[in-house]
Amino acid sequence: MTRIAPAWLSDPGTRAVMDALATRGGDDCARFVGGCVRDALLGREALDVDVATRLHPAQVVEALSAAGLKAVPTGIDHGTVTAVSRGRPVEITTLRRDVATDGRRAVVAFTDDWAEDAARRDFHLNALYAEASGKVFDPTGRGIDDVLAGRVVFVGDPDRRIAEDHLRILRFFRFFAWFGRGEPHAAGLAACAASAEGVDRLSAERLSAEMIKLLSAPDPAAALRAMAGAGVLERVLGRPGDVDRLALVAPRSDDPLVRLSALWPDDPDFVAAAARRLRLPRAAWARLEAAAVLLALEGEVDRAARRLIYEVGAETARDQALKSPDRAASEAVLAMAARWTPPRLPVGGRDVARLGIPTGPQTGAVLKAFESEWVADDFPTEGVAERLSAAVSRVRGSEP
Repeated sequence: MTRIAPAWLSDPGTRAVMDALATRGGDDCARFVGGCVRDALLGREALDVDVATRLHPAQVVEALSAAGLKAVPTGIDHGTVTAVSRGRPVEITTLRRDVATDGRRAVVAFTDDWAEDAARRDFHLNALYAEASGKVFDPTGRGIDDVLAGRVVFVGDPDRRIAEDHLRILRFFRFFAWFGRGEPHAAGLAACAASAEGVDRLSAERLSAEMIKLLSAPDPAAALRAMAGAGVLERVLGRPGDVDRLALVAPRSDDPLVRLSALWPDDPDFVAAAARRLRLPRAAWARLEAAAVLLALEGEVDRAARRLIYEVGAETARDQALKSPDRAASEAVLAMAARWTPPRLPVGGRDVARLGIPTGPQTGAVLKAFESEWVADDFPTEGVAERLSAAVSRVRGSEP
């Protein structure tokens, strides 16, 4: 008999939810399910705690309300109610079986059969359940072994599972990145390759969410190579991904946006369009666009690093540096960004006005001329007044 004993199992919030359900339907009416059980077997902290139950949604709401717990109907048509207990959200879903699917959405019917619920799940390692006592149930008979062996294997026929929901193609590679060891399961990989065009039917938001989760894995390179070989990665990214560069960048940064940037070419226009196509947040695609430049430092390295940081900002400089094949330049920029804060321009419009320049376009021209020389000279703190006077003279001398 396999048991788990994670911290969330004895958490007052989760205990209150399980007690409320048991009061309504008996001790065997609810079990923890999926990722939280899998992660507990691996000794990992679960991000979310989910529960499966024989109770129907209306009964779940009644049970929670009777116990004084908040019930939120987050997906009640598909059997899901979210309980909020002592600040902890717990997603509770009625046992289900699929009635009809179209590759994106499923029509479900409720059931009281744990094995039937397990049979509709994607992978054995996600088809695991645990009682409130921590006793683990493995209806497919393969879930525990697959978790411990690092195997990501579809429940039942892989082609059928993918036909039910094309998102499972991306989930196959995402779960392999996080939990897989060795080579991807051959039958599952072949099914993903055969149905790769199904990715085109998924929404941009679902594509980007899965990619960000995949790229957040400790080492996503092997999963991405398999994804590329199956013809899936190009469909997500809009062109073949540079997995070799990603493999070099991944150990240096766990930031999924830096890793995504490494997969794309150093072409700001393409990257901006691709990021918008994936409907990434504006701040994310703007960051990716700024990072899509090959790092090039001219002259003395530290001086050039300061200039780059001043001109593009520390975040963009770091993003460019992390992707750079020039390790010396890269390390110089990263070290400088960690210890140096760009100074503010030491002069402003009032300083220019005191030198007899009227407010208007000339003021901007003087400040631009001053800044250009000040940056080129490595941000000197002395002789500021003299430099500003020289900038005024240059601007006046350039007038017709």
